[in-house]
Parts: sequence; structure tokens; C-alpha cells
Amino acid sequence: MTRALLAHGDVVLVRPLHPADTAEVLALHTRLTERDTYFRFFGAPSGLDKLAAGIAADPGPGHYAVGCYRRGELVGVANYEVLKETTDAEVALVVDAAVRTQGVATLLMEHLVSHARKAGLKRFLAEVLAENANVIHVFADLGLRFEASIGGPERDVVMVLDEDPAYIEAVLARDSVADAASLAHLLRPSSIAVIGAGRRPGSVGHAILANLVASGYPGPVEVVNPHADAILGVSSVPSVAALGRTPELAVVCLPAPAAAEAVEECGKRGVRAVVVISSGLTGTEAGERVRAAVREHGLRLVGPNCLGILSTDPSGPLNLTFLAGQVKPGNIGVVTQSGGVGIALAESLGDLGLGVSTLVSTGDKYDVSGNDLLMWWTADRRTELAVLYLESFGNPRKFGRLARRLARTRPVLAVRSGTGDTAQRAAASHTAAAATPAVTRDALFEQAGVIAVDTVAELVDVIAGLSWQLLPGGPRVAVVSNAGGAGVLAADACEREGLAMADLSDTTRERLAKLLPAEAAVRNPVDTTAAVPPEVFADALRAVLADDGVDAVIAATVPTAVGDPGTSLAAVVPPEYKTVFAVRPGQRARVAPLVPGAGVTACYDDPAAAAAVLARLVRYEQWLNRPEADEDLAPLEDPDAVRAFAREREGWLSPADAVELLRLAGIPMVETHYVEAGDSMDAAAAGFGSPVVLKADAEGLLHKTAGGGVLLNVHGADRIMEAFRILRSRFGSALRGVTVQPMAEPGHELLVGVRSDPVFGPLVVFGLGGVDTDLVADHAARLAPLTGADADLLLDALRASKTLWASGLDRAAVRELLLKVGRLAELVPELAELDLNPVRVRSDGCVALDVRARLEPAAAEDPFLRRLKD
Repeated sequence: MTRALLAHGDVVLVRPLHPADTAEVLALHTRLTERDTYFRFFGAPSGLDKLAAGIAADPGPGHYAVGCYRRGELVGVANYEVLKETTDAEVALVVDAAVRTQGVATLLMEHLVSHARKAGLKRFLAEVLAENANVIHVFADLGLRFEASIGGPERDVVMVLDEDPAYIEAVLARDSVADAASLAHLLRPSSIAVIGAGRRPGSVGHAILANLVASGYPGPVEVVNPHADAILGVSSVPSVAALGRTPELAVVCLPAPAAAEAVEECGKRGVRAVVVISSGLTGTEAGERVRAAVREHGLRLVGPNCLGILSTDPSGPLNLTFLAGQVKPGNIGVVTQSGGVGIALAESLGDLGLGVSTLVSTGDKYDVSGNDLLMWWTADRRTELAVLYLESFGNPRKFGRLARRLARTRPVLAVRSGTGDTAQRAAASHTAAAATPAVTRDALFEQAGVIAVDTVAELVDVIAGLSWQLLPGGPRVAVVSNAGGAGVLAADACEREGLAMADLSDTTRERLAKLLPAEAAVRNPVDTTAAVPPEVFADALRAVLADDGVDAVIAATVPTAVGDPGTSLAAVVPPEYKTVFAVRPGQRARVAPLVPGAGVTACYDDPAAAAAVLARLVRYEQWLNRPEADEDLAPLEDPDAVRAFAREREGWLSPADAVELLRLAGIPMVETHYVEAGDSMDAAAAGFGSPVVLKADAEGLLHKTAGGGVLLNVHGADRIMEAFRILRSRFGSALRGVTVQPMAEPGHELLVGVRSDPVFGPLVVFGLGGVDTDLVADHAARLAPLTGADADLLLDALRASKTLWASGLDRAAVRELLLKVGRLAELVPELAELDLNPVRVRSDGCVALDVRARLEPAAAEDPFLRRLKD
């Protein structure tokens, strides 16, 4: 059973149908109007009892049906029947007229598509009356490849079930519309009840009510408190049942058992959304009661154990938090699992004079999550910058798509959390050793365009940098300072952050030489000397900004007896000009607006902070300029053969099976023969030229070279036989077999691998390979599927990348290999681990010399299926 949203924001339940549902299926068909019946059956129906029983039959290989339940009533059914000996299925729909415009049919079709893909079906077929335009539009607008016949009273419809990015985007777009409609009950409610607001000023409930009253919320408000007639001038009633009206939103501030009862009563009363401030629910019976009420009554819920929510929308401001005082309206959206982080961030933004559009503290995340807010902000034009503090990801792949879509139009910032690798189990391959939880999370952020920081202080630094300046046009930075030491520190910080120190043009240096004293430094970093007055410093800054080779400037100033150059910056830095950050060593605040109340630009207390922010903004600008399209690869000859091969195996593959998996996936592997330990080596010895390499396949042998399992440069059949005997002697009964390969031509050794995370999905790892790969630890990673841009970033992400590709190695071949490995990871969800190490790269290609692969049963989850957290 799955909770999902209709287009208007109503929560419904979608689940497979079973024989016990036959009566409800029959009742739904019986309620159809005469016209709907005609559309469904092309005439008068017969045998409805038999039809209903067939639809509600238990799911099986040739049949599947799902129903949509709204407030306990079946309002829609969709089913498919597989045509014999094909991968095609006929599909049919029935939706109650009362909910016809709310997206029930589309939601049911999405669930059918998801199930059919898992079952290996390729197409949906339907026969529709030409005048039944509504159903034709449902099919055509799904986002699948669609064809319909032309002419005659009927249309033969074909929907292709291939995994198409356009379909995923269409589903996410529908999800965003529905989600935003449902969150309006939380962030734009027409009426509110505060349940548990106390008379005592020190209580949480009292603070929340006081903030709500002070926020200027225009709608009706009531309090539920059996011990008061009014609190803070707001009328109070003894119970939810006694409320004068059914509130759209309720806030619960009660101890755990009472909170669960209050949520249940809200559901029965018809409340649409609930914020549960109460703690102590998770892991208890009371917490399960809250979850059950959410499912039963179709509630949207924030919390429990949260700070609350607020919105500064001028049409309906509300502050339902226990923050100290009111929050300034602004353009920053915040979602945080930690109430403490929310409090600290709100205070810091207030100190900067910046404001918030929305703040949602998700707490224990029973329902509303960061993904919901990403969808809300996509539609909310008041939010120009999104901030996330997430301690866990319920659906990382969906998060990645949503964050990427939002980041294309406005910055998305996140505080990294849970970076420790203590939970990393002992690695059984080089790839696993590199694929730590922190690496996986960072790959998700990087691919989605999320600007990631490690602390709240760094978060505030970046917010300040984004709030008053445009993004830099490139990485070329100039430093202008009236204190030589500050300028040197700034230049050092820029180079540490990967920024380029701009080469000032001859014209710029000549202008500076005319402006500044003879002892000034007119090359980057520019040192004006401490003796220049503010107006001369301003002219020097203008000269640097006019240089076409400069993308951004860090202006570091200190006051002197001659004057304070910092006072001249505001006149030089209009907001539409190049990016300029100010630095004032010794200022009390870590970061502050250059001009209080006006902003202009951010002023930092340390050059390193300014350089760190500038580097993050440059990387975000570069991400925005990357192509979004997936890279085209020549299609696999038989992708179904790859899937079938994987489904039939489990655990670590034998060397022969691992090589076959690569062959089916089109991944280049050196010619390999495998001889089991008990077999004769004669045939292999006779079939190879010289020289060859022998590699032991032995139980417990993870790293063959380090464990003495590799014998190189073996010449001739006799020596091959002798090497075989050496390995038998060395490993004894643990030896399962031996692989024999021709010695590969000299080249550079790289590592390419896959590690599948049960939450994040497959991660592609790339790095330096060979015996010392873990010792050198020069790796990079991206989540599958890989685009061409992702592959390029992997190729350039190593510390050794510049030297690697300058040596003439075949970059294009390695790029293609990465894309093929990423495709395999997507195609085979059972691929838990893949280790190609080493991959030998030359100037004319690359080839894997060794492979280890592990397959594990995997549920084919659909991360983009529309559903709410259960």
C-alpha cells in the first residue's frame, strides 16, 4: 500500500487489488454514468460480476491491477493483461466521475508502468473510442513514447515502456505540482489550531502561539486547552472535537501519548495537515499511532520532534516555531532536520540583515522531507536560495533529480552531515575501499549542483556571498590590497582553492603604475601600499575590474592614518558588475554586509574565507554551464541477455563468469582462459603464445599480487605448466582455478569500479590502479547513470589527472569505458560490486586486465514512482 498525491494535493492510497476487493471493483463499475459505460465497454456492458472478479484476481505473471482509494473509497482502477507469448499487455482504466479531473488515471498508469517494467514488459496497448478524448490525453501525456492510429471510430494506442528520461521528467513535474498543492495546507493554510498552547509563558506551546499572533497571520486561529477560555487573546476550547471550525492546519504541542491522540482526532475531524512539535514519539507505540493516523486520514505531517514551520509570504505570514522572536521576510528557503541548526541559522541570517521565505524543521521526518521542500521551492518564486540540512536521505536518486532541477534556476546549499566512515564494512575490493558513505553523499551533491559546506559558519559565508553579488564569470581572480601581507594571504588561499590568479594586462599595469606610488606592486596580487588615500584605492580597484582577464576580485583593506580604503568600496561595486568580495582583517563578525542595511557585497574577516566562498561559486557557475544531455553510447547488442545472466547468479562470480559479464556489457577485457584447479593445463598452455601471466583464483585471496597469486612473463608451455604447479603448491586446497592471459602491452594502470549502496544506488569509482591503488588513494566517484559531463569530471578529478592526460594516454577510450561501466550498473541492479583493476591504458586504447564482480539479489525499486513516505 502506497500513499500518493493527486494533482490537487489530496492524499490517496494506491495498492494492488486482490479477490477480496471484487465487490468494490464491481461497485465502481456500477456507479459509472451511461456515457462512461459506453466509453469503457463500447456499448452496453455484460457480465460485470465476471469482469470485476477478473480485475481483482491475485497479481500474477500475466495480470496486474491497482486501485486508488480516497478516504477509504475505491475511486479508480487500472489493470493490464499480458498477451500470450509477447512482452505486450493490454491496459484498461476506470475512474469515478467525482474525481475525474484530479489525476487519478495518470497516477494509476504510473504505478502500472512501474510494475510492468519490473516484469519485463515492453509495451502497453489499448483500444479507445476516438471520441474518448480524455483517456487518449491521459495516455499521450504520460511522457512515454506514444502512437495512435488515425481514422475510424476507434484508436489503437501503443505506449513504449522503455526507460526514457523524458518520462522521468514528466513524472517529477506532476509530482511537483501535486506536492506543492498538498504543502499549501501547511504553508498557506486558511485557518489554524494550536493544540496544547499553555498559559505559562515559558512553555513551547505558549511560545508558538505568541509567535503566530505576532507574525500577523490573517486567518482564524483557535487554541485547544481544556484549562483556559482564552490564551493571548485567542479563544480556547477543551478538545479538537469542540473547535468552532475544522482548521486546515493544526500544531500539536503535547506530551507523546496525548500528541498521538490529538493527531488521530485531527484526522477524524478532517484537518488537512499537522505539525507535531512533540518529542518522544519515535520508537514508541504512540509514534506508530501517529503514522497510522497519517495513512488512514490522508494527512500531511511535519515532525515530530521539530522546531516548527514558518512562512513570510506577505499574503499570509505565519510563524509556528519556538524561535526567539520574529524572522525577517526574505528570499532564503530553509529545511532542516535539526532544530538547533535552524535556530543558529535564523540568528545568523538576522545578524546579516537577510530574511527567510520559508523555514521547515522536519525533525523525525514521518512525512514531509527535504524532497517535498525542493518541489515547493521550484514553484515558489519568492525563494531565490535554498538551504538544506539533512541527516539522512530517504530517496537519494529522486533528491538528485529534484535538486538538479532547482539548482538550474537558483542556488541550492547543503550542510554535510554524517561524514564519518565508521559504518564502512571491511572492503572486499579496491572499489569498496574507495566508496565510503561520505564519498557517495558528496557525489550526489556534486552531480546535482548542490553547493556543499561542512559547518553552519561556512554556510552563512556562502549565503552572504550569494546574496549581494552575481556569480563569477570564471575562475580568474585578482587580489587588491593596501596591506601586502593580507594580499599574499588572499593569493595563497585562492591557489589552495583551485582558483587561477589572473594575469593583469599591460594596459592595466600601466594604469596602476600611474595611480600608485613607485613602491606599489602592480602585478597580481596588487599592493597599493598603505599610504594611498581611499579615492586612489578605489581608482586602482576600478582599473583591475576593467581588465577583461579578471573574473572576480578580492579587495582586502585595513584602516590607516591616511584613511580607510574600505569606505570607498561601495561606490566601486555596483551589483551588476564583476564579483567582488571585501576582506577586513580583524573585523568582529566573521562575515558582514559591506554596508549595513544595504549589502552591496559580503565583507569577510579573513582572506581564506573569501577565497573559499569564491571557489564554491565558481564551481557552481561551471556546473550551470555543463551540458545536461546524456552521452550517446552505441546500444548494447542484447541488454536482456545481460539482465538474464545477472539474475541467474549470486555472490562473487567465478573469473570466467566475471569475464563473460564484461563481454555481454561491451566492456573491453584482455583475452582470458580459466582452468579449474583439478583440470589439466595442457590445452591452455598449448593455446597461448608467449609470454603469459597466470593469476590464482583462491579462497580468501582478495589482492592477487600482494598475496603471491600472480606470476608474470611466463614463456613456453613447459614454464606455464610449472607455474601452474607453483600456484597449486602455494595455495593448496584453497586454489579454485587459474586464469591465463597474454602479457599486456606496457601502459598506465587505472582503477574503474562500481559499488552499489542500498540507499543511494550504484556509485562508479575511478582512480589510479595497480598494486598501490589503496596506498595512493587517488580516487573520484559519481553516481550512476553517468553523463558524458560526469565522465569528464571523473577523468579530471584525480590529483594526478593533469599529468596523466598530458602523457598522451587515450582519454577518449577511458571515457567510453566509464560510460559503459555506468550503463552496466544501471542495467543490472544486482551488481553489488565491480572491480576492474588494473585497467591498462595506452595511447591507443584501454583494456581491463583483472575483474572481480559480486551479484546480490536486488529489489528493482523505482525511485521516481510517485509516493509519499510510509
